Amino acid sequence: MRSGDRRGPARGDRQPRRDQERTADQSAYDGPDLPAEITGAELDRQITSQLKGLPEKLANRVARHLAAAGVFIDDDPELAFQHAMAARARAPRLAVVREAAGEAAYAAGHYAEALAELRAAKRMNGATAYLPIMADCHRALGHPEQAVKLAKSPSVASFAPQAKAEMTIVEAGARRDMGQLDAALRVLEVAPLSSKSRAPWVARLRYAYADILEAAGRETDALAWFHRTHAVDSEQLTDAAERAEALERRLEG
Repeated sequence: MRSGDRRGPARGDRQPRRDQERTADQSAYDGPDLPAEITGAELDRQITSQLKGLPEKLANRVARHLAAAGVFIDDDPELAFQHAMAARARAPRLAVVREAAGEAAYAAGHYAEALAELRAAKRMNGATAYLPIMADCHRALGHPEQAVKLAKSPSVASFAPQAKAEMTIVEAGARRDMGQLDAALRVLEVAPLSSKSRAPWVARLRYAYADILEAAGRETDALAWFHRTHAVDSEQLTDAAERAEALERRLEG
C-alpha cells in the first residue's frame, strides 16, 4: 500500500459527517416539542428552587422539559427520556436534572444511560435514594454481582420501608440471576413479608418471594404466598391472582 493511501479522507469529505453530528446534537438539545399547557409550574417547589441559579429564560425551558418528562414518563417513557435529555443538555451541572434524566432513562429501558446519569447525580449531591434503581440497572446490564454489592451499602439500613423493600427485591433478583435461589429466598425471608401494612411495597415484596419459591420448586409454598400477595394488592400491581390460579390447576392436575 502506498503511503498516500493511508491518509484519511480529505477535509471536504469529513464535513458532512461533522454536519450530521452537529445536527444530531442540536436536535437532542432542542428536544421534543413542548406542549403549550406544560409551563414548568407543575414541578415541586424543591425542584424549581434548584433551577434559580440559571438565567430566567434557560430555567424556564429546563423546567418545562422536566415537567414534560414527569407528565409522559408512565405512558410514553421514551418521549419522557427525550425531554429529560433536553433538560440535561441545557443544565448538566444540576443534580436534579441528572436525576430526572436517570429516572427517565430507566423508565425507557436505557439502563447504561440511567446508571451514568444517576451516578453523576449521586456525585453531585451525595444522595443514596438512587441506589435501588442503580442496582437494578446493573442487573439489567448483566452484572448481578454489582447489584448485590450496592445492596450491601451501609446506607441501605437507614432507608424508608419502601426503598428498603425495593432494594431487597433487586438483591433477591440478582441472586436468582446468579443461580443462587436459596440465597435469594434468604434475602427475602429477613424482609417484613408479614407486615400488616397494605402499602404497595408489601405486595411487591410478597410477590417476589412467591415467584422465587415457585422457581425453586416449592409450589405449595408459592401458592400460599401468591394468595397472600393478592390479599394486599389493592392496586393490582401484580398478577398474583392469575399466578395462584395457574398454580392451583397445576397442583390439582
